[in-house]
Amino acid sequence: MNHTNNGRSTEYITTGPIMSQVGVIGLGRMGRAFAQLLMAGGLRVVAYDIDADKVSAVLSQGAVAAASVEDFNRCDMVLTSLPDDNAVRKAVLSEKGLASYLKPGGIHLSTSTIGVPFCRELDAAHRERGQVLIAMPVLGNPDLAARRGLFLLLGAPLDAIERSRDVIDLLGQRSFHVGDDPWLASAMKLAGNMLTAATLQSMGEVFAFLSKEGITPHKAQQILTGSLFDGKVHKTYGGRIVERRYSPPGMTVPLATKDLRLLLAEAEQTHTPMPLASLLHDRLIAVEARGWSDLDWSALGRLAAFEASIPEELSTPVENGSKFRLKIPQP
Repeated sequence: MNHTNNGRSTEYITTGPIMSQVGVIGLGRMGRAFAQLLMAGGLRVVAYDIDADKVSAVLSQGAVAAASVEDFNRCDMVLTSLPDDNAVRKAVLSEKGLASYLKPGGIHLSTSTIGVPFCRELDAAHRERGQVLIAMPVLGNPDLAARRGLFLLLGAPLDAIERSRDVIDLLGQRSFHVGDDPWLASAMKLAGNMLTAATLQSMGEVFAFLSKEGITPHKAQQILTGSLFDGKVHKTYGGRIVERRYSPPGMTVPLATKDLRLLLAEAEQTHTPMPLASLLHDRLIAVEARGWSDLDWSALGRLAAFEASIPEELSTPVENGSKFRLKIPQP
């Protein structure tokens, strides 16, 4: 079958073994990394994005273009990598969305971070059509995705996961079966993001405090991650804060704010007080209020330094901590 995309003729195979051909909808940094991993694993990728330039970027690497979502009716599996509930709803549940064209028995592998209620709705819509939803939100960022370093959270019956195992194993370093219900993976992802935000906030506060005591963020990071606080989040995001590498973002501040909002909404439904999550949500809003919405969510550390009146030029690592110490006027 031939299609034309931006004047380029493309063709994709319509026969072959199960999972030899995987659709990908959404080709941002994460979706592009997934497409590349699938192609590196020997699978044919049929790609679609509303931004034609993003499609062109993966065509040059061996993917083929879908002229529309209807073309995914020849794929046994379609992976979606989209930013939020609204984007997934439009791409999947609209009149001409994926659910209208995915074959019976076809698998929708959803990697988006979405709310628990919407994940329930999405699962029901696929079940009505004889399709299968595997929720697979991930722990990690696009840089990790490109190195197959993500941790994959799976919500689906085990038989569906095993049927998809050859594809799933190409996309991350380790997967976890959270439960048979897709929305359990969504809940787990939201919880994981809350813990990451808490780490970013606490490290930002600690670096600001120690800076005023004469200990550089660089030295503080070395000591903390070289002792009790040697987790992946402390090392990766602590490094971003120390080096002020807030761009390009792994996850933008508005997306992080959205995830905390989804968490709190579900917590309200289950009558689960989460005061720390509420605080973190407000802190992310404060980052947005500073005009830093396009930065990585580790900009929570930048906000902590700003509120401590630490000039940005002084947050650059220096060798001698005594040069770094701030003179704080006494009342």
